[in-house]
Parts: sequence; structure tokens; C-alpha cells
Amino acid sequence: MKGFAIPLLGVIFVALITNYVPSIAVDEPVDNKIVSEDADKLNIIPTKDPKYEIYLHVVVRNAHGELVSVTETLQCKFGRSCSSNLPHEITDYAFDTLLGKKEIIIIDNIKYEKVQFSTSSEQPWLFDSSDRELTGIWEVEICGEPIKKYGYECTNIFWTRTGLVSLEVNDVTTANWTILRDLN
Repeated sequence: MKGFAIPLLGVIFVALITNYVPSIAVDEPVDNKIVSEDADKLNIIPTKDPKYEIYLHVVVRNAHGELVSVTETLQCKFGRSCSSNLPHEITDYAFDTLLGKKEIIIIDNIKYEKVQFSTSSEQPWLFDSSDRELTGIWEVEICGEPIKKYGYECTNIFWTRTGLVSLEVNDVTTANWTILRDLN
């Protein structure tokens, strides 16, 4: 029974972590005449409403450079949100200025602006209590001056889910992002 309890607790922990949504991501302005105490914070300036599509390809290699696993963005089923973005002008700003060179593409007669970039990390913060962790949620975070004026040091602007990946200490993840913004 003891051997079953530990993996079950691990699965519950992963489920709780992957279903966490930062509070600034769920704050939306409402026309209800209630004045917010945080009127100068990040949650009150809406985006110009672009549509983003997020694709991710993740490669995990061990400390010796050997391939451990490969995964990609999950297809959303049953109305679940597998990929999302912070609906705020800071997301548009980051897409326009911080994420790299853009190109215009057309898919099924829909015009998109496309940006591609990669991030790589050993993610040592995952291993507080174990030498092995499961993860399946990936985020693009911005920090610094663009976000400080809203009262935050950093915030996630894009996030997506993939199949679960088992990471060990010193594994290196390389996340290859492709983000499309609908121009129609």
C-alpha cells in the first residue's frame, strides 16, 4: 500500500501544479462599476484582441547530451485550454518587440504573423524534494522594465501543455516555440 501512495501523491501534485493559473491571467475588466484597489496593476489594460496560436516542441537531453524524450503541444479536447496567453497589451508588446524576427505566412487563407524562438534550461528549481520530477506545462515569461510599470517583476505571457516529461537533475530541456498571431 505504501508503494502506491507515493506515486498517487505525485500524480495529485502534478495535477495541481498544471492546473494552476496565475491570478493576473484570470483578472478581466468587468463593467460592474466596482473600483479595484489595484487600478494601476497589470489586470486593467486589455489587449487589442489578437488571436494567438501556440506550438511547442520540447527536447530533453541528459547531462551527457543523450536524448531522453521529445514531446509537443497537446491537441485540446473537450473544450480544455491547452495553450493560452495573457490577454493584455504587454503580450502584444512582447510579441512585437522582444521575441525575435517575425515573418508573414498564410495558412488556409488566413494571414498570420509568425515568430520562432528557443529557450533552454536545466530547471534546478524543480528538484527541491526529489531527484526526478514530471512536468507538462511550459511558459514564456518576461521580466524587467516592460513589466515593472505594472507592479510586477515578471509575468507569464504564453503557456502551453505537452505530454508529461520525466526530468532528472542535470537534464537540459530545449523548448522550440512557434507562435502565430492572426492578422485578419
